[in-house]
Amino acid sequence: MQPVGARYQGLGTYSQQYLDVYATRYNAASMASLAQPAVAAYAEQRFMLQEMNLYSFNAALPTNLGSFGLHGNYFGFDESNQSQLSFSYGRKLSSKINIGAAFHYNQIRQSGIYGNANAFTASVGLMMRLSEQFSAGINAYNPFRPPWNGVKDERLPAQYTFGLGYDAGKNVFISGELVQEEGQDLNVNLGMHYQLVKQFFIRLGISTQTSNYFAGLGFVLGSLRIDLATSYHPQLGFSPGILLLYSFGGKNENLGDNKTP
Repeated sequence: MQPVGARYQGLGTYSQQYLDVYATRYNAASMASLAQPAVAAYAEQRFMLQEMNLYSFNAALPTNLGSFGLHGNYFGFDESNQSQLSFSYGRKLSSKINIGAAFHYNQIRQSGIYGNANAFTASVGLMMRLSEQFSAGINAYNPFRPPWNGVKDERLPAQYTFGLGYDAGKNVFISGELVQEEGQDLNVNLGMHYQLVKQFFIRLGISTQTSNYFAGLGFVLGSLRIDLATSYHPQLGFSPGILLLYSFGGKNENLGDNKTP
């Protein structure tokens, strides 16, 4: 139920400069490094099909007790859809280590004889600042594999992620990620963020498992950021999307000033 170009939205997860509120949904521990409260919304039409629309929102609130987050997803159409609501928490253990956890409520709704199903699950994450330029993170999603509606043979798959980020300079960030989902081949996500000028950046990358390419442009207007993004699958085509992100506190996180000591 993630966007096809999910790594576009999550590219800043392992960056000390370009972390943003949407990226924190991929590892709750990263949320502890946010500099200010923020909200975001994303819409995508998967493979240009109206029956495969995806809508999501994300919000995060940093406090002295840690950072709290809320995330929601809706994918599909009236007769068949999936949704998820997540509550997350991230906290700094030290200047170099963050921990986090999230709780997720998943629901499938289908018309006719198929009925509905729901399941609760959780994820835990760890973020490490290895140096001034390198960061790493690990995340375990659904490690306990709860069943849908208590049906033992119908379970959500577990997923384990390890990522590494390199802030190559003031304007360049490079990310690599290994994702192992239960029952699937290992997926490698590679991406780059390049800040052309203070108000404009580009992102591009690839997910190797499906040869899915993504790219996008971001514009910063004060505290508001607008991203126009797309991903491309060789057989299924394009999936265009738009992301709106608003940061409270007078500056946008994605200008290289989110870096904390």
